[in-house]
Amino acid sequence: MKNTMTLIALISIVLFSACKKKEQPAVVEENPFLVEWTTPYGIPPFDKIKNEHYLPAFEEGMKQQVAEIDAICNNSEAPTFANTIEPLEYSGALLMKVSSVFFNLTEAVNSPELEKIAEEISPKLSKHGDDISLNVKLFERIKAVYNQKDSLGLDPVQLRLLEETYKDFVRGGANVPAEKQARFREINEKLSSLTLKFGNNVLKASNEYKLVVDDVKRLDGMPSNAIAAALDLGNSDPKTKGKYVFTIQLPSWEPLLQYCNDRELRKEMWTALTTRCLSGPYDNTAIINEIVNLRLERAQILGYKSHADFTLEDCMAKTPVAVNDLLMKVWKPALVKAKKEVAEFQQVIKKEGGNFKLEPWDYRYYSEKVRKEKFALNQDEVSQYFSLENVKNGVFTVVNKLYGITFELNNNLPKYHKDVEVFEVKENGNVIAILYMDYYPRESKRSGAWMTNFREQYYTKDGKNVIPIVSLVLNSAKPTADAPALLSFDQVETFYHVFGHG
Repeated sequence: MKNTMTLIALISIVLFSACKKKEQPAVVEENPFLVEWTTPYGIPPFDKIKNEHYLPAFEEGMKQQVAEIDAICNNSEAPTFANTIEPLEYSGALLMKVSSVFFNLTEAVNSPELEKIAEEISPKLSKHGDDISLNVKLFERIKAVYNQKDSLGLDPVQLRLLEETYKDFVRGGANVPAEKQARFREINEKLSSLTLKFGNNVLKASNEYKLVVDDVKRLDGMPSNAIAAALDLGNSDPKTKGKYVFTIQLPSWEPLLQYCNDRELRKEMWTALTTRCLSGPYDNTAIINEIVNLRLERAQILGYKSHADFTLEDCMAKTPVAVNDLLMKVWKPALVKAKKEVAEFQQVIKKEGGNFKLEPWDYRYYSEKVRKEKFALNQDEVSQYFSLENVKNGVFTVVNKLYGITFELNNNLPKYHKDVEVFEVKENGNVIAILYMDYYPRESKRSGAWMTNFREQYYTKDGKNVIPIVSLVLNSAKPTADAPALLSFDQVETFYHVFGHG
């Protein structure tokens, strides 16, 4: 009787729960990667994408591409451009969709959660890529089409795609002997993990270091905007409120090394900058050694003398010898010039009563002094003309004059960070691209400057043009409450350089 009553009670609970669920159905959140994006221009819906969406989307993307590759390999018809190269080019759309968002965000707005996902998915992606590159049946079909390329009547775009596809497979290991493929796969998987760890270590080490200055007098000689930026950074943390904080982000360390009269501060900053990841919890030295050795071994498995030979084969220089020849042509006269400058700087030190030898942390400082003395050129004064807005508008004006395209700000479009600006790029009134511009450093963003894509331009199977979604990422000085963001001349050059990649 007791058991019966217990069973009835359990059934009652289940039935009650079922009724309750029927009355208030649970909301199952849809994975945004697994549906078509209805956002303007098909921009990633950043506000809807959550960390838990990535792994299922990656897994489904790989699953779909495996099925697409199998369909190509199992096609009973003779290999042609239409039934082999073209479907291969269109394969993996979902995987590309999630990868482009995920890996771009790990570079620009990284987090411990994204790092963990990357650590889990990177070896799987490496295996997936090798499964395609080392697929014998697939490569046989590609090679069959490639071997008759001159008689297929392909247009220039098709011919280029065929040649690049064949080359990518060869460089990806398609010709690696069967007995070496297991080791080849092992190397690729290991490299994917090591390079990820290397980058994460650099980011963590960069974020961890802070040079805290209590007395503003120690910052004598520095531009007022750089001092204000350091104070703003100090005030952003209760532990350093009212103090001046410098980091090893370029907009922070560059003015300190260039203008600060306090030699000990310059030394401390230079040492931190140049010894990052050489010891401590984020030591990358062993990782670098392993990466170098694995790259060498992989290159030799592929039939190359070195990783440099492998990499340069697909570049303009072609060989390490050509690169070294060019470097030596620059190195020899540059060394003569550098020695002359060092002697000149040493004379300035002596003239000012200094009794020390010029060190690396002195170079920018005395270079600026000599520049002022010889040419009456003050980089700080020059930077007053290079506010971020001026530089950005200058770039837009140049591009408009050269190509007739315009840039219209539209911050109503989805953004992955509040500091990002989004532009519609137009030609004759038609939108031809979307441009994201991400200007400022932050702890979740790696250092440097780069151009990347959330989506490349392409044509669908029915000939529709899909516009690119491009992102320009910088690490420029942020504006303060009292002053605009000012760029050094080097940063202006970087802006133009990176923009040119778009």
